[in-house]
Amino acid sequence: MLIGDPFFWLYNPMALRCFMADSGIKRHLKAIFSADVKGYSRLMGDDDESTVSTITKYRKIISDLIDKHEGRVVDSPGDNILAEFGSTLNAVNSAIAIQHHLQTENGKLPDSRRMDFRIGINLGDIIHKGDRIYGDGVNVAARIESLADPGGICISRGVYDQVKKKVRQGFEYLGEHAVKNIAEPVRIYRVLLAKEDEGRLIGEPAVRSTKMGKPATVAVAMLLVAGILLLWMYYPRPADERPASEAQTAAPLSEKASIAVLPFDNMSDDPQQEYFSDGISEDIITDLSKISGLIVIARNSSFTYKGKSVNAQQIGQDLRVRYLLEGSVRKAGGQVRINAQLIDATSGHHLWAERYDGDMSDIFALQDKITRKIISALALKLTAIEEKTVTDRGTENLQAYDSFLKGWQGYRRMTKEGFAEAKIHLEKAVEIDPEFARAYAALAVLYWKAIQTASPELREGLGINNRAARNAVRNKPHFLVKKAMVKPTALAHGLMSQFYLFRYQHDEALSEIEQAVAMDPNDPELYAWMSHILWLTGKNKEAIESAKMGLRLDPNNPTVYLINQARAYLPDGNLEESLLLVERAKRLNPELSGTIALTESIIYGIQGRDEDARIAYGLLIKSRHTPVRNLNDLLLYFPFIDPKKLDRIAEALIKAGVPGKPTDYYRIFKENRIDGQVVKELLFGQKITGTAMSTGKQYWWEWDKNGKFKMDLQVFKDTGKSWVEGDIFFIQFDKFLGGLPYGTVIYRNPDGSMESQNQYLMVSDTGSITPFAPID
Repeated sequence: MLIGDPFFWLYNPMALRCFMADSGIKRHLKAIFSADVKGYSRLMGDDDESTVSTITKYRKIISDLIDKHEGRVVDSPGDNILAEFGSTLNAVNSAIAIQHHLQTENGKLPDSRRMDFRIGINLGDIIHKGDRIYGDGVNVAARIESLADPGGICISRGVYDQVKKKVRQGFEYLGEHAVKNIAEPVRIYRVLLAKEDEGRLIGEPAVRSTKMGKPATVAVAMLLVAGILLLWMYYPRPADERPASEAQTAAPLSEKASIAVLPFDNMSDDPQQEYFSDGISEDIITDLSKISGLIVIARNSSFTYKGKSVNAQQIGQDLRVRYLLEGSVRKAGGQVRINAQLIDATSGHHLWAERYDGDMSDIFALQDKITRKIISALALKLTAIEEKTVTDRGTENLQAYDSFLKGWQGYRRMTKEGFAEAKIHLEKAVEIDPEFARAYAALAVLYWKAIQTASPELREGLGINNRAARNAVRNKPHFLVKKAMVKPTALAHGLMSQFYLFRYQHDEALSEIEQAVAMDPNDPELYAWMSHILWLTGKNKEAIESAKMGLRLDPNNPTVYLINQARAYLPDGNLEESLLLVERAKRLNPELSGTIALTESIIYGIQGRDEDARIAYGLLIKSRHTPVRNLNDLLLYFPFIDPKKLDRIAEALIKAGVPGKPTDYYRIFKENRIDGQVVKELLFGQKITGTAMSTGKQYWWEWDKNGKFKMDLQVFKDTGKSWVEGDIFFIQFDKFLGGLPYGTVIYRNPDGSMESQNQYLMVSDTGSITPFAPID
């Protein structure tokens, strides 16, 4: 890293201090403007010439408007623009003018070619060295920019305080956000650019008045002290209360409020009603999970205490939470009673206990009361979005909701019988309420798990017990998620991220998983998916942190998060640390032998421990229900943005015993992706041929000019239709794959030729790759 690089100083603060001392450099307080293009890599991959032309034009517009508002462009590499202003007001007015101007320019372009800039503005100390600027203020501005929407503006609290009464635009408070290498979190505001939002302020945290007179302050303080003493003397304590050990009390708690919702007891006479009490508990978890200011332990971990008599303090120490919610549900006829108690896990004391009675038609209102009571008791501040969504269950139909609870309980059991029940009840839920997006997302994840899992039992629960049946439902998750995305849930966004990832659309995958986590910042499975995506996009440190967050939220189910951490070091990180994490995962959950063995064989292969790699690969083969024919069978699950990383993993797997040579797999490069218009020209009215990965047999595919086709795969024939949406090529067979549509992205194959019949690669959201070449 060169001294002329601003990032040198960012990662070497001691060097920066010495450099300043030697050079006599002084700090300046400036407004720092940082901007970049969302999805710039995709635009370049689709059409680099058009992208360069557009960004050159847009950069001139931005530079002129910065200059007009008395700012100075410091640097503009690629799609990034860094500028400084002596006035925060000028910086904000410049950003507003830029976004309005670019919105007009984007309106002249097709949606697929829009170039949306994100802008972040910070007020902070910077250091001048020649024409360059350095310092924490620049780092914070870049972080604020990354939080802005495409076409949007975000500013720090310091900027907001100076401009809030000087501009017409409204603002939305987005909460506090951590910034790398900055000790304190930064408060962020979004600038509301719509005319109807002028003068609005959304989500501003309440400020307590401090204008109480001194005598009143003393009197209130005395009353508080007296009240606390009385409460301590007479408050009832559970009989089994005992002090925690020194080691237990040393367990660190987060600065955020933290809570675990224990499974509510089923007090109904009918034990079959347990799904309902579990569903109430899980829905409260779901509600609370949407609150960014709260850490909520996942259902997988909190439900491990079901039916056990465990001291509240012990649970709090095990899960590292400050608060516990426990309760019971009695359902009889059309009546329901819910008892709930909030407990301080550090002392075991009850903070409040409430009983909620009503008939079944009141069930949503009763749950809302419990959630709101917790929010009030913990003094949590909700954003405007959280206020709207925290208690939204996706349906007002009680029958649909009841079926959803039964279906979700079946899914949670992760058994053949559970999956069979889940399918029946979730399908009933969407039949009763065809707009129940949450139930569609649950159905999608049910099929996704069954198709992706190595467990034949789970597949059998859904009737997916042979290749033909598996093919018939392979596209069902995508089909169901499209329905769920009409009113998207966090789970729907999460699954969409996986479909994009399989198509090597890394920017879109990252955007979807970020939206999912923003909607549900306490879902550990989303953090596992995010960790995987971050690793494949080269963000290894962020991948490790995401996996650690998943483990924090689901501490009693650590294996998947340990594996994600271990993989984030591959192929060129700390392999010893990676191996330690894998070995720990193996001890905790030996039944995940396939996933663990694959990771072990890669690590050993990279280390040159070929014998150990072959032993691990042997365990992988035993765990699979289908043979490994070549590298493609394994590397499909590692769609790296940087193919060089995949080369090292391929070499390691060949050492471990995978048949073939290290080059025997398809290389997919971002710059080789073909846009939608070229796809039409390439396929419509044309005929292609290739070798099917699934059978190894040659196939022929012929389209007419309207996208209708016929296909001959030797083992079967079919017809269907296809169309293009943006750059996605959709295919829908009449019979094959259940007649459901699926999306593909077409790439040029750099290793292919007409003769080898793999000049192009059709990459689908189901994880398959179809090589082909046109026939003259």
